[in-house]
Amino acid sequence: MRLERLLKRLNNNSRLKDYPLELDVKAISANSKTLKKGSLFVAVEGTKSKGSDFIAEALRNGALCVVGSRPKTGASFKNVPFIKVRDSRLALAVLADEFFDHPSKKLKVVGVTGTNGKTTITYLIRDILKRADVSSGVIGTINYCYQDKVIPAANTTPGPIELQSLLNDMAKSACQYCVMEVSSHALSQERTTGIDFESAIFTNLTPDHLDYHKTLENYFLTKSRLFSALKAEAHAIVNLDSPYAARLKSLNRGRFVGYAIDSPADFKARDLNLSLEGSEFVLEAQGIKSRIKTKLIGRHNILNILAAIAFGVTQKIELSQIQKAVENFEGVRGRLCRVKARARNVFIDYAHTPDALENVLSVLRQFTKGRLCVVFGCGGERDRLKRPLMGGVVEKYSDVIIITSDNPRAEEPLTIAKEIAAGIKTKEYKVILDRREAIELALAKSNFSDTVLIAGKGHENYQIFKDKKIEFDDQSVAEEYIREKGL
Repeated sequence: MRLERLLKRLNNNSRLKDYPLELDVKAISANSKTLKKGSLFVAVEGTKSKGSDFIAEALRNGALCVVGSRPKTGASFKNVPFIKVRDSRLALAVLADEFFDHPSKKLKVVGVTGTNGKTTITYLIRDILKRADVSSGVIGTINYCYQDKVIPAANTTPGPIELQSLLNDMAKSACQYCVMEVSSHALSQERTTGIDFESAIFTNLTPDHLDYHKTLENYFLTKSRLFSALKAEAHAIVNLDSPYAARLKSLNRGRFVGYAIDSPADFKARDLNLSLEGSEFVLEAQGIKSRIKTKLIGRHNILNILAAIAFGVTQKIELSQIQKAVENFEGVRGRLCRVKARARNVFIDYAHTPDALENVLSVLRQFTKGRLCVVFGCGGERDRLKRPLMGGVVEKYSDVIIITSDNPRAEEPLTIAKEIAAGIKTKEYKVILDRREAIELALAKSNFSDTVLIAGKGHENYQIFKDKKIEFDDQSVAEEYIREKGL
């Protein structure tokens, strides 16, 4: 692609005649180490590293042009142009969208944001579209998948270059939709800038990532950017049971659609019937009442289903097709996923925030005849403020509490455990940092009619420590122990 086209899109008020416009840009990169000859290098000023420190390396590796907010002092550009911008992250997103020729205009992109529920909703929507014989791709926490491709996910929402490349591949593979989780980090770091969203869905907002956003208000304002950037014809599908719904409605620029259990809404659930085997409710929408059955467990999943149903209806998919998709949906691995065991309930769940734990534990407590045992931890180098809050939630609902390691990263696991335990005021608890040992103890101590919840990692099949990353899968560990002991 000619440099001239990219510079026009960048619109940085520079005089185009000052640059060699005929240059053919082969690729765009923000990584100086993997950059290939003929690439345009964007020196992104990150939170932990400065892109300007890597300009010299990018030049040595064959960068033909550099974009950044500040060049490294002493860097020798010779005949390589340097294009100064105010915001290098924004520039990267805009350039990636231009380089891949605006792929979001060639398929319908659905963004799902909120603290909890994003993954379940994206996969529900995928199944609804599939039932309607519509091809789609998914980008999110578990993986990036479309057609017969499955790509491991490094981030919930990938960086702009990978994201636009994925959208481009989906469009070329005849996908009609891309359903993607949109994280607050992605919005803050401009990863989704340039994407033309057909729909945006808001699930909920509770304290999380405050190590990054600092305040809950900042966290909300970041999430709201997805809605304030919508076009007038796009759909904004919002959980009206959230206290943030009214503010989102005022900030939103699209066509507003509400769903709820407790509040008046366009899509409302009544007469809830919950159990550990599944859920039922009556859907009221557009003057129609329909009883919906699902294999998913819990009130929070009914809200997830309402969001997916609302999306399907806005896309003019028949309610009968939507209903069949919901009723046949098996759930997502690691999201309140049952592990087969005799006369006891064992579940794996990704819950790693106070609100997510509250949602899951309130359901399990209600239907547990015996004791409720919880094995959980907190990730290292992440929001420390939520640790005692999670301890308090677990204490509120549980009979047996085992604190273990999650992904401690560079933090000391015992330090994390102590910060969790600070929120447990009256009940006894055990700290077993070896996650396998903690899971096996919980299962060994469980009796008939007890429930065991292994929380925090869900679908993840690894643990990250200071100096290594090991294979570890909660579900596999639990299944292996249950099989060996005949539980």
